[in-house]
Amino acid sequence: EVQLVESGGGLVKPGESLRLSCAASGLTWNDYAIGWFRQAPGKEREGVSCISSPDGSTAYGDSVKGRFTISNDNARKTVYLEMNSLKPEDTAVYYCAATRLGWGLEIVAYDYWGRGTQVTVSS
Repeated sequence: EVQLVESGGGLVKPGESLRLSCAASGLTWNDYAIGWFRQAPGKEREGVSCISSPDGSTAYGDSVKGRFTISNDNARKTVYLEMNSLKPEDTAVYYCAATRLGWGLEIVAYDYWGRGTQVTVSS
């Protein structure tokens, strides 16, 4: 059974940083790409970033480029999302997801989802 467990969310002030983690189990790591998505209240879920386990390729949504960095630890089967210069509009539930055959920031490409972790940016 594939499981994705997010952690690291919390309440921070504008301009501060957070690092989210996504721990994966039950999948063949090198066959998958892992993505981060977020959903704010009343808004659609949107793609934030993704990373390919086989070759480390990355992609970012326009709203987070230059502020967020995705990375992975293949030995731990964990993907990290380092979020810097956080803004109130980054407030959302952040989800990680895994896709075996897909790539990119389209929700429909992803097969497995975690339960999410709340990030709140407020002064």
